[in-house]
Amino acid sequence: MNPSGTHDGGAHGRGERLRVRTVEILDDAVVLIDQRSLPLEERYVRCLTWRDVAARISDMTVRGAPAIGVAAAGALALAGREAALRDDDVDAFRGVLAEASAGLAATRPTAVNLTWAIDEMSAVWRSWKGSPLSCASGLLARARAIHDDDIDRCRRIGAHGATLFGAGARILTHCNAGALATAGYGTALGVIRSVFAEHPDISVFVDETRPFLQGARLTAWELSVEGIPYRLISDNMAGHFISRGEVGAIVVGADRIAANGDTANKIGTYTLSVLAKEHRVPFYVAAPLTTVDRHITSGAGIPIEERSEDEVTSFAGQRLAPVGARALHPAFDVTPAANIQAIITEVGILRAPYRRSLHAACAEGKCIS
Repeated sequence: MNPSGTHDGGAHGRGERLRVRTVEILDDAVVLIDQRSLPLEERYVRCLTWRDVAARISDMTVRGAPAIGVAAAGALALAGREAALRDDDVDAFRGVLAEASAGLAATRPTAVNLTWAIDEMSAVWRSWKGSPLSCASGLLARARAIHDDDIDRCRRIGAHGATLFGAGARILTHCNAGALATAGYGTALGVIRSVFAEHPDISVFVDETRPFLQGARLTAWELSVEGIPYRLISDNMAGHFISRGEVGAIVVGADRIAANGDTANKIGTYTLSVLAKEHRVPFYVAAPLTTVDRHITSGAGIPIEERSEDEVTSFAGQRLAPVGARALHPAFDVTPAANIQAIITEVGILRAPYRRSLHAACAEGKCIS
């Protein structure tokens, strides 16, 4: 699943071959797997400008907090290349990158990895002393490093998370926090992949995840690709299976984690956390430290993206609700830290009190400082 065959260095060349390639950063393009077309068609979109990438982030061609961050890094590398080839004036070059940074930051307000990646790229061009062309090369190298760093972080998340599960584990997951949501390995599904490598007798419950159906379309596709056994359920079936003791643990990803451990994730996650607490089922969040935002003290401060009503009243161009029906569509909800048994990160498994454990973890890894 390598549509270009061009850039395959860094983490790509080490260890297990990645089967799902979500984002590729080439010299002159960012190539994205089109997640809107899955699972019926595997197609790729070639973005030639930062505006192309911004549009693809907005329309959810690429989605998932880490993948959005990686795509934005690639977009800024494209912006730098375009500006450097057009003009060698340093001020004009920086103006283009400032405009691109602002435009990308406005695409998806909840996913903090987007802000993190933009800040990482901004540190390159704001401090660069050489020519615009040499800075553009530096931006490309940094974007590729961010890509490979994400894969490395996710592999470590998977390895740490696997220690929480044994043979015959029955795991429920929500939305898609797999290779498609990252540079190519996954957070919550990275944990499941790592558990499956040790215990191939596990089983997975996949929430369909309305209204965009990331679970039904994307997670089910990924698990099929990996040969991991799963059963797809509608979101309103989760309580039934949890109450009957058929779910041993819940693992989800995150789009932003506040300093106290409150966590924003795809809408419906909070409901699962309440069910898990009621039935004493472990509820785990798997995320890299780039998802931690220590500027926000609690979940109350996390911005919640409101998406189009059409995504609720229609699907794939087919209207589901009566003409004139109004809908609400918050894309995320917030799970309080008290409902989370552990946060699985690349530096280890963090436990409450999260304000303390997240602070200590961020001293080892990179967070929004």
